[in-house]
Amino acid sequence: MRIISGRFKNKKLYFPKNLNTRPLKDNVRENIFNILKHSTKIDTKIKNSHVMDLYAGIGSFGLECLSRDASEIVFVENNSDALIDLKKNIKNLKVENQSTVFSEDIFDFFKKTDAKKKFDIIFLDPPYSSKGYMKIINFIKKKEIVNKKHILVIHREKDSEKFLDNQLNIIENRIYGRSQIFFGQLF
Repeated sequence: MRIISGRFKNKKLYFPKNLNTRPLKDNVRENIFNILKHSTKIDTKIKNSHVMDLYAGIGSFGLECLSRDASEIVFVENNSDALIDLKKNIKNLKVENQSTVFSEDIFDFFKKTDAKKKFDIIFLDPPYSSKGYMKIINFIKKKEIVNKKHILVIHREKDSEKFLDNQLNIIENRIYGRSQIFFGQLF
């Protein structure tokens, strides 16, 4: 695992060797960032953006955003092994002042979150077995934590979600092996 582009290009990332987490593969992450940068349908820019990385794991998405000049990343993760490596990665890249880590259950996090801070990009990468992530989309909508020109990027197992378009305006949708990536905006 490595950072693909930007000021931290080719820096290695720590990641757990167990099978409890599913790190986002480099090639899938690279494709996500190519779409964010080059799609004519997406208005959101990474540079100077405020990003929320939900189910952050080792933080590869958020750290890639920082490498590409995002302003700030909020990471939410509760797996203890992933948290150890997430914190090591943040320290190794010296981005502590641009990173906030919440080590708690995502539902608890959203119950406590206030709507003072607005985000441009929200990345949602729950375990493939998770069914509750649709509730997270509802929390995001209800808490009004996105800017007008926002984008939600959702990583799911291919063919796992049939009703996502009831929650989001799907702008782009791509399949990479077992992975399916949705790019959307809240209605």
